[in-house]
Amino acid sequence: MRELLRRYQFLLLTIILVLATVILYSYNLRQKTATTFFERAVLTFAAPFQSSIDGIADTVSETWRNYLWLVDARQRNLELEQENLELHSQLQQVQEISLQNERLRKLLAFVDDLDRPALPAQVIGEDASNWARTIIIDKGIRAGLRNGSPVVAAQGVVGRIIKIAPDSSRVLLITDASSAIAALIQRTRTRGIARGRGADLSIEYALRDADIQIGDLLVTSGMGGVFPKGLPLGQIKSVEKDQFGLFQRVKAMPAVDFSHLEEVMVIVGENQ
Repeated sequence: MRELLRRYQFLLLTIILVLATVILYSYNLRQKTATTFFERAVLTFAAPFQSSIDGIADTVSETWRNYLWLVDARQRNLELEQENLELHSQLQQVQEISLQNERLRKLLAFVDDLDRPALPAQVIGEDASNWARTIIIDKGIRAGLRNGSPVVAAQGVVGRIIKIAPDSSRVLLITDASSAIAALIQRTRTRGIARGRGADLSIEYALRDADIQIGDLLVTSGMGGVFPKGLPLGQIKSVEKDQFGLFQRVKAMPAVDFSHLEEVMVIVGENQ
């Protein structure tokens, strides 16, 4: 500490003298109206120091104001970003609800044409392995469902309930290999059996001379007592005829896109 004082003693002494002179001048200035030669000399000598001090003070003050402004702006920016995220989330929720309402409107319109009671349900699980093609819905015995109840979507037939619990049911899709539905070609009324093939349907027992064309609509025939008549099953995508043979080889693409299935209707009531 002493070494530091010895090194800067001249500078410290100069500062002390300048401060003392300024203080003395300020005191005399309050006491007298006239300015002496000594006071003018002090003013001349202290002016550069006073200017520097004023400049430093102004710089510090401006820097502090800018810092406070930046802190406030950053805080406001964070608040706006959070508000933007919340609004974006709300918009996504509104869009999802809108899409769901649109799907439900189509589903209700489809069921209204059946003139049969139906219960809406949500798809809560699926099994699309090589061994089974099923989905799980969130309605069961408590909702009045039972085994064998047909399940439909706005596009057409989904399948039928094969296992049921108090609050859920397993639905066998029409694309499952164990699914077989009495069907007919809507345009020509040609009959056959629509059997699941994993990704599509095969139409069995369609006579060789029957008029079946690619693009024809395949619908339920109403025979068998499970599905009402006239429900869309799929669209014919290929027709093959052997030179010899009693039946054609016909394939159809299902009307329902099972990979995007979210809501279904279970047909209930009489005649199911």
